[in-house]
Amino acid sequence: MNKLRTIRKIVTGKHTVDGAGVKLVRVIGRDDTKEFDPFLMLDAFDSVDPDDYIKGFPWHPHRGIETITYLIQGEIEHGDSLGNTGRILTGECQWMTAGAGILHQEMPKASERMLGVQLWLNLPAKDKMVPPKYHGIRKEDIPVIDEGDRQIHILSGIYGGKTGAMEGEYCKPLLLDVEVRAGAEWSLAIAANATLFIYIFQGAGTFGSDRLIPAKHAVLFDETGTFLVRASNEGIRFFLMAGEMLQEPIAWGGPIVMNTREELQLAFRELEEGKFIKS
Repeated sequence: MNKLRTIRKIVTGKHTVDGAGVKLVRVIGRDDTKEFDPFLMLDAFDSVDPDDYIKGFPWHPHRGIETITYLIQGEIEHGDSLGNTGRILTGECQWMTAGAGILHQEMPKASERMLGVQLWLNLPAKDKMVPPKYHGIRKEDIPVIDEGDRQIHILSGIYGGKTGAMEGEYCKPLLLDVEVRAGAEWSLAIAANATLFIYIFQGAGTFGSDRLIPAKHAVLFDETGTFLVRASNEGIRFFLMAGEMLQEPIAWGGPIVMNTREELQLAFRELEEGKFIKS
């Protein structure tokens, strides 16, 4: 086997409250943009108490990013300024390109368990103001490769000769939901100099060393080599994210991420003047 990617950083994130009162863990965020480029933010949620999330995320704006919401279990209602409405159900995904500007709301519904993540993917400077788009990805749209001891759900990118439910028009990340049974191994060659990190939903595993890393941790890897995981005796399920770095300046204000302070100020001025949504 080629050189293995070694662990660069392990993070647990911070418990926080967002939206109208949703309890979640901000795994990565504003202070992590250089290390995790092109990924801006990862929020993780896991609760069996609807009071933790039922207040949801009422109408709010986005510009300059893409948001990817993936549910392992639960239900979220969605609506946006493009006129899209719908639900994200267990095993489904929502991919929203905010581009030049969109207003939307995400309202979780009481479920037996609410388990999933929302990932913010940066848009390149040249694509910050593209027209907004919404993609609802059903469970049956996500290819699953069964390798016996491993199951790989392909949300985005190509794995095993199969193309995922989405490719991405601007940044083209590899997004995989990977399940590895107890004691089994799984490896993947990732392009050199691409950012690679995972978030562990369930179980535990080792990654090219003897250190056992449990659920609710994110692991960032060095920029070259092959990714390797060995599942613990309870197995492991994790979300793998890999993408080419943009290496561009970031100006971040709440739900809006641009490249310069001037662009950020313009966005908030347009919000105040009712000019945020472009025709």
